[in-house]
Amino acid sequence: MTDLLSDETLSRSSVVANNAMNRERQLAGPNSYAKELGFDPTAGLVPGTAWLDLCCGSGRALVQAARPGVEIVGVDLVDAFVPGPHPAGVRLVEADVRAFAPERAFDLVTCVHGLHYVGDKLGLLARVAAWLAPAGRFVADLDLSSVRLLDGRPAGRPLTAALRAAGFAYDARRRRLTRTGPATVQLPYGYLGADDRAGPNYTGQPAVHSYYRELSR
Repeated sequence: MTDLLSDETLSRSSVVANNAMNRERQLAGPNSYAKELGFDPTAGLVPGTAWLDLCCGSGRALVQAARPGVEIVGVDLVDAFVPGPHPAGVRLVEADVRAFAPERAFDLVTCVHGLHYVGDKLGLLARVAAWLAPAGRFVADLDLSSVRLLDGRPAGRPLTAALRAAGFAYDARRRRLTRTGPATVQLPYGYLGADDRAGPNYTGQPAVHSYYRELSR
């Protein structure tokens, strides 16, 4: 097994800190959230609801999504946000997602290609599950081949089964993970560290492999 990085060290990696995955992504159009997610993320946003976008890049799409009475929060490791002032209800936060702790539940949580650069991917999924409103929806891109075991093998079907048992759904063709509603999630994997030298993934961009040990159930 390769030498693994802690999440603190990983956050300083050029692969993570300088990735430009969502820098220019719009709300709609060819290079958009609507295209990547497979739906219009603003469709269910009515006054009183809230949307959290993790690894939001510039936040351009979130600014475009502003609606009266809707709270929109974007979080990214690097402050490369579109210049303000931003519309009322839109807040862009420079923070590491592993340390981010929201103050409310969200009706929609998204992570468009951001999990490719996260160290403890499974830990973040467990935390996100607790941030959802009762009918809240979570949608993220997840390449399951980037989740590895101690010997370097992809976690594979047992991981898919564990995610489904925890209430997540996984579309292998689209590499899309979803869930509806909150839960306390404990996946049977212990995080070991990350490898930022994994090379390009299916997007063509360099990505991060995350390593885990299997825990007894």
